[in-house]
Amino acid sequence: MNSIVSVIAMKKLNIQFLGAAGTVTGSKFLVETDHLNILIDCGFFQGLKELRLKNWEDLPVNVSKIDYVLLTHGHLDHTGYLPRLISQGFKGVILGNAPTLEIAEIILKDTARIQEEEAEKANKEGFSKHHPALPLYTLKDAEETLTFFRIFQSGEWNELGEKVKFRHRLGGHILGAGFIELEVDGKLLLFSGDLGRQEDLLLNAPEKPEWADFLFLESTYGDRLHPEENVEKILGDNIRDMIYENGIMLIACFAVERLQLISYLLWKMFQKNQIPNVPIYIDSPMGVDVTELFGNFQHFHKVENSEFSAMKNHFELVSSYKRTWEIIDEQRPRIVLAGSGMLSGGRILTYLSKFIDKPNTRLVLTGYQAEGTRGRKIEEGAEEIKIWGKYYEVKAKLVKIESLSAHADQKELLDWSKNIKNIPEKVFLVHGEKNAATTLKSRLEVENNWKVRIPELYEKINLFP
Repeated sequence: MNSIVSVIAMKKLNIQFLGAAGTVTGSKFLVETDHLNILIDCGFFQGLKELRLKNWEDLPVNVSKIDYVLLTHGHLDHTGYLPRLISQGFKGVILGNAPTLEIAEIILKDTARIQEEEAEKANKEGFSKHHPALPLYTLKDAEETLTFFRIFQSGEWNELGEKVKFRHRLGGHILGAGFIELEVDGKLLLFSGDLGRQEDLLLNAPEKPEWADFLFLESTYGDRLHPEENVEKILGDNIRDMIYENGIMLIACFAVERLQLISYLLWKMFQKNQIPNVPIYIDSPMGVDVTELFGNFQHFHKVENSEFSAMKNHFELVSSYKRTWEIIDEQRPRIVLAGSGMLSGGRILTYLSKFIDKPNTRLVLTGYQAEGTRGRKIEEGAEEIKIWGKYYEVKAKLVKIESLSAHADQKELLDWSKNIKNIPEKVFLVHGEKNAATTLKSRLEVENNWKVRIPELYEKINLFP
């Protein structure tokens, strides 16, 4: 019987875009075959309220029939929905490489704690419309999710079932991140995940694919190039001015990779006497945990462990919330690195509630600010922002450093795609807002002679028409 099955061509190959379609976040792509259903990533929506509300909705599919979740990397918008998936009946296996699963564990637990704390705060202070306010999932839910985790090795092919196998290859961006090649009955589906930079202080350049029958390409920066900036001069000038004004510098960091990158950059600047020995606090429990992972996974990055150890010893790593308030009360110039990078949660909000209305505060934004986030509103010139039900005037000086982005820009996306030797049967642009995806679509059609489509959220397409 098996020999007969093995020569029968696969009849069904569908893709459904359950997230990151028409928007940057919420990555979820469901691949349906004759006998297996595979979800590529399972992320949170972030940004606009109408997107965030979708995190509370059940997926419009039979979750109990999903056999595998394959993770490109550990970021919240690629893993944050996993506890919700399990609450809807998922009984399969969640696969990722070792650093990805470690990062996912840190992020899921941290997210659960934040949600529990914010629900408790909302109920205590009465600023939620919901009575009672509830967390989207709890720490117990996050811990249950970890029991579904299984490790794969990047670079190796893994059999999932009859005529179905996959391989994960490193793509920069964050520790352990990469793209997934999913082969179904001889057809190769290529999911780019989030691609990193060609030149990065911490990570190697993305590996490049050779073939794709169906390509699912990120387009976050599809409409722009990262500027050429002298980051050391920008930071150095602002740090000296902050010291002169006896102010505070708040660096909003994504806890995974960006915090480690900026920490390393500040450490190297101090070593070269480019900045004085000003107190620097890393106030991000999740960021501290991820920094420790760099010591555990040396072969996934290019910085020696001795360098990381020296860097960590130079900063104060903050864990307790009590220490956060002590730092706030200090009457001296200081630098604080805290999450989240888009000002959507975490300890940066505590600092903002105390310092955003002070002209001698410098707020440094170091990465992409999704539509609808506080970071995007401040970036676009908002005069006030809302934190925990209260409005605060924005008087802090904004410092934007775009060249530290962990995402490939338009040129890097085009260069990566040009390594594909064939013309894909179908190309879909995901992980991008409308203008970014539309601009990249035009470039790919002209330069690569590809037929490109921008899918809609929840759209389902038969890849074997």
